[in-house]
Amino acid sequence: MSTSTEPVRERTPIARVVGASLVGTTVEWYDFFLYGVAASVVFGDLFFPKGEQLTGTLLSFATFAVGFFARPIGGVVFGHFGDRIGRKNLLVLSLLMMGLATFAIGLLPTYAQVGALAPILLTVLRLIQGFALGGEWGGAVLIVSEHGDPARRGFWASWPQAGAPAGQLIANGVLAGLAAFQSDAAFNSWGWRIPFLLSAVLVLVGLWVRLRIEESPLFKQARANQEPSEKIPFVEVITKYPREILTAMGARMAENVSYYIFTIVIATYAKDHLGLGKSFALNAVLIAAAIHFCAIPLWGALSDRIGRKPVYLFGAAGVGIWAFVFIAFVDTKNFALATLAVTVGLVLHGAMYGPQASFFTELFGTRVRYSGVSVGYQLASIVAGGLAPFIAVALLKAYDTGYAISIYVAVCSVISLVAVMSYGETSKRDLAQV
Repeated sequence: MSTSTEPVRERTPIARVVGASLVGTTVEWYDFFLYGVAASVVFGDLFFPKGEQLTGTLLSFATFAVGFFARPIGGVVFGHFGDRIGRKNLLVLSLLMMGLATFAIGLLPTYAQVGALAPILLTVLRLIQGFALGGEWGGAVLIVSEHGDPARRGFWASWPQAGAPAGQLIANGVLAGLAAFQSDAAFNSWGWRIPFLLSAVLVLVGLWVRLRIEESPLFKQARANQEPSEKIPFVEVITKYPREILTAMGARMAENVSYYIFTIVIATYAKDHLGLGKSFALNAVLIAAAIHFCAIPLWGALSDRIGRKPVYLFGAAGVGIWAFVFIAFVDTKNFALATLAVTVGLVLHGAMYGPQASFFTELFGTRVRYSGVSVGYQLASIVAGGLAPFIAVALLKAYDTGYAISIYVAVCSVISLVAVMSYGETSKRDLAQV
């Protein structure tokens, strides 16, 4: 009797666990997306030699991609210790690392001040950001999934996912506000630094909330009942769950690529290809992110009722088709249509992102779950999200049409459809028995 009641007695209320995960992921995604937005509008001019506009932006997006290459390494390292010593402490560490790196970016000298040292320092800090985020996602979704009611796992686990649009909302909101009330000269000179320095305040709030929750009861129960494995968690997960890792990677292609096209690349597309001001894309994404934030938990809840697969497949097919409408609407240079384009795109994206946390959690056993979800999720980030802005801008430069980007999104959608369709439904799985 004592064995079965112990996890319940020590269980932190699910609302507090969800709140801690949501606040933390919001802060970390704020930091990460802030870099992406800044890379699209100012970093090309500030940290690289002067030249043709799109070339500078490509170089800026190359440093953006560097962070994604560090994410699988962070996933392996954080996953290893998260599977050995628990989820909570690793979540605190990842938040602290991300916050310090972002704050430091706000203090960096520009290329005009220190030459080639500027992009080097920027790249190093971006690597730290990527490493930290590589460990963040897995721990945040697991600590919720392993606390919550199995019948509502999709709903509860979707809330840390909502930290992505929340972080995007804050990042775009701060930048849009500064762009609206500052001249371009002032914004490029010092205004862009303010959002990065504000990260310190957000991190302190996130740390305070996360330190108040308990360790995952499912992890504690598994550690008490299982013999310690001599295998390194990363080695065990790639030998025991290769199909699950490939499924997660394939499922992420449409989700990750479409997100960065709809929220990051649109800023470059509107500014450099259509000749519109910075505020056009920033404000469109700002409005869409608020709706995206609300849509994600709804899709997660729906996946509890009808399953992860049908919801995910709807989203993957939807973004592949909508990518062509997206470009057509943005090309009108009409703000209302552009906002509609981003909003519908992100709602369809939410159909993948909402159930994704519970879906990936259900693929792996408790002993290697942190490593499994982190590796599957973050390996895909290299070829999907990390390269998406770079590939999109390169396609735009080569073909001088946004529909080349649409075809790119559609191809990624096909990959995700195949990956998800080839795997069984997971929503009824018992996490303790996987």
